[in-house]
Amino acid sequence: MSDEQKSTDTQDEPTESTPKARRPGFFSRLFTSKGIETPLEEHQTPTQEEPSSEPAPPEEIPEQPSGPEGFDLQPALEEAETDPGKKRGVFSRWFRRKEAPPESPDQEAGEEQPPAEIEPEPPKKSWFERLRERLRRGSGSFIASIRDALGMSGKLDEETLEQLEDILIAADVGMETTMKITKRLQERAREEKAEGAERIMEVFKEVVTEVFTGNVKPFEPKNPEGPYVVLVTGVNGVGKTTTIGKMAKRCRDAGLKTMLVAGDTFRAAAIEQLEIWAQRTESDFLKSKHGADPSGLVFDALKTAKSRNIDVVFVDTAGRLQTKSSLMEELGKIHRVCDRVQPGSPHETLLVLDATTGQNAVSQVQAFQKIIPLSGLVMTKLDGTAKGGILLSLRDQFNIPITLIGVGEGIDDLRDFDPEQFAAALFEEGGTKAK
Repeated sequence: MSDEQKSTDTQDEPTESTPKARRPGFFSRLFTSKGIETPLEEHQTPTQEEPSSEPAPPEEIPEQPSGPEGFDLQPALEEAETDPGKKRGVFSRWFRRKEAPPESPDQEAGEEQPPAEIEPEPPKKSWFERLRERLRRGSGSFIASIRDALGMSGKLDEETLEQLEDILIAADVGMETTMKITKRLQERAREEKAEGAERIMEVFKEVVTEVFTGNVKPFEPKNPEGPYVVLVTGVNGVGKTTTIGKMAKRCRDAGLKTMLVAGDTFRAAAIEQLEIWAQRTESDFLKSKHGADPSGLVFDALKTAKSRNIDVVFVDTAGRLQTKSSLMEELGKIHRVCDRVQPGSPHETLLVLDATTGQNAVSQVQAFQKIIPLSGLVMTKLDGTAKGGILLSLRDQFNIPITLIGVGEGIDDLRDFDPEQFAAALFEEGGTKAK
């Protein structure tokens, strides 16, 4: 091989100082085939066969802030800052700087905004308003039905009296009391020559109020010679324990020192439930083990109450069916123990009744009255499905005052029974003010 040939071959081979020319990329070939001129790539250098020419310098690209890979945030941020009216993209809204809220022209720098005005709470409803509102749930249809029956004829004929009897019996008034009420209504309407639905309705209200009145006994625990003993009894589920807690709260608010005695040693969790009420009302509490003799517990409780100068002692008893003779005899034993330790006690023997049980409450009063003398009745759950008529039946058939009534679960929803107030609430009238 000649020297010229070697020299030519050497010139064709790339050297270390001369980089090898890159092959045009796909887009370069594509644009070239379409006749579009493309600048040389950044790293492409001219060969010796082509004339050397300097490519045009590429346009300077501004530095971009670091962000998620594949996203250009800077243009969106710049557009958002320079053109506030332009809608920003989702990523520009995420990464944009938080701007301070514009200050109002009337607010000086550093001045605090006045607190927002708090709307005043609605005035608390009175006891009468709550009683009327909750009696409407069960008694509203009862009174409305009577108004409809009187309004159809406007007079007390035989057909209207039969309709009134059906309505009263369906409202848990009972057959015996219903006949007394309708007979008395007929007599009063004849004597006063009452005509028209409104006037007859007024006479009916007066007759019902007469049934409630008489032998009213409010709950007023007073005994200067020792603790005032309150024995609370009733069947299961009527609310004896809750009633005791509400009465204890009332006594504590009056400044009296109270003690709760867990005489229900048979029912599961009865002791724990009464202990919770003792803590809520800040009352002394005395209990025994499950299944213990309740009479012995009552004996110890009254002795302890004397030593601690307790004002009022509430004795809870086990719920028992009026048909269980053995349990009813145990209740009589507790009553005798109270009189032995504290002569004249229990000063109150209250039978708690559930208004939703209807005429079954009448049989309960009859059974308990045979075992122990009842000084008062407590009617609970008048805010449920009770129609209110059971109070008429109890008040008419037994010479036992209705001492307390409950119309809710609230601690202040147990109050003294006021016949006139109850009658006014029963007939949905608001003229009587709550005490």
